[in-house]
Amino acid sequence: MADDSFEIDDTERRMRGALQSLKQEFAGLRTGRATASLLEPIVVEAYGQSMPINQVGTIGVPEPRMLTVQVWDKGMISAVEKAIRNSGLGLNPNVDGTLIRLPIPELNQERRTELSKIASKYTEQARIAVRNVRRDAMDELKRLEKDAHMSQDDHKNWADKVQKLTDKVIAEIDAALAHKEAEIMQV
Repeated sequence: MADDSFEIDDTERRMRGALQSLKQEFAGLRTGRATASLLEPIVVEAYGQSMPINQVGTIGVPEPRMLTVQVWDKGMISAVEKAIRNSGLGLNPNVDGTLIRLPIPELNQERRTELSKIASKYTEQARIAVRNVRRDAMDELKRLEKDAHMSQDDHKNWADKVQKLTDKVIAEIDAALAHKEAEIMQV
């Protein structure tokens, strides 16, 4: 009966979601190399609503230090350019017809250190999210035991499994941070 009453798969799915979210945030951190994912967080005011930049144009990476946005609607060029300038990514768009070129400037040491701090902040948020999922799972286990749907032994076994899963996902989060910091500091 205890095996049917607690779903560890849901707990794992939620913890993995925190890890995926962290990886998406890392993709938006500029490392001095051009990647299309750098522009993904940018939202453009188009047709009276907010739209992701990839829904108003095609993002390309023609060379390692250059991004391009081929805007589909000529009337949207100024809105896309404005969104890129206001994104806080430090990019300076150059408009050429319906093509917007974005040269990726070289990162200085101060900016690299700042990006590492931002990556650490994102990582701590992911760790907190995983710990919150762990807390929710532990509360559910306590409730099941209190309501006599689970024995104390089953409660302890499930609690151990949840803790091991938490440790595993946090280790993966730490590894992702180490990889991203190495990428940022690479000259």
